[in-house]
Amino acid sequence: MSPTAVSSRPSTLPARALGLLSALAVVLGAAVFLAPPLLASIGSTGYSSESALRDALTKAFVEYWAAGQRDYTPALDQTVDYWMRFHLAKAVIALALLAVLVTLSVLLWKAFLRSETLSAARRSTLASTGAVTGLLALFALLLVIANIQGTFAPFSSLLSMLPMHTADPELARTLTQINQQLADSPGAPAHTPPLDAMISDFARYHAILAVVAATVAIALIGTTILFWRRFARSSDGRTRRVLASFGACSTLLSLVVIVLAAVNASTAAHSAPALAGFFAGGW
Repeated sequence: MSPTAVSSRPSTLPARALGLLSALAVVLGAAVFLAPPLLASIGSTGYSSESALRDALTKAFVEYWAAGQRDYTPALDQTVDYWMRFHLAKAVIALALLAVLVTLSVLLWKAFLRSETLSAARRSTLASTGAVTGLLALFALLLVIANIQGTFAPFSSLLSMLPMHTADPELARTLTQINQQLADSPGAPAHTPPLDAMISDFARYHAILAVVAATVAIALIGTTILFWRRFARSSDGRTRRVLASFGACSTLLSLVVIVLAAVNASTAAHSAPALAGFFAGGW
């Protein structure tokens, strides 16, 4: 191999890596929306559309309430199992997408910090592309969090698909009975078995989000400290501006996630009135 080929490798590798990561991000971005229904149908009954899933859920939910037992009926168990598989597949793909976007964002910002010889237009392109990639990474993080929640509490996640203002007389009657029971005894330690199961799952649904949000908040706080420490130690003006913007964004995001964790922890601790509010007006 010639010395010229060896010396040119460091300059071509970042561009090649950026291209490969960008292509992978596009593929995973499409997969996170298209693949979960297909993957969730492997080994179980699938649904041709969201409308078909909602119709199946409505029928299964009415049957479950009428059965009067805590355990899911076979029809509801099938629907809940599908929804768990759906969220699991989506969480795994979203996590892969998050890893790719974070890596891509880091490479873009490193390239920006080393772009003294580039034109102002090229530097602006690097900065804007890095910012957009960072926002997409934040969106991927939200997808991961939401789908972890749906994986471990799929029943409560499914409840959001019930048409609360429905023309279906059986579902309307069921929802009326649920609302009446919750209104009569919002703080009761025990309810009818199906309602008790819903309250417990609703508490788990929000507790999971509280735990995940708290974990993310800890990671963000650590990242924020790292940004500000590097800001304090850096003497380069461009590097300091980038680190200051990252530190400010990370600080703000940490506060938002902390509030999210606290709100969901409170909801988990008071799941019966929270569920009453959900059935009264949805979320």
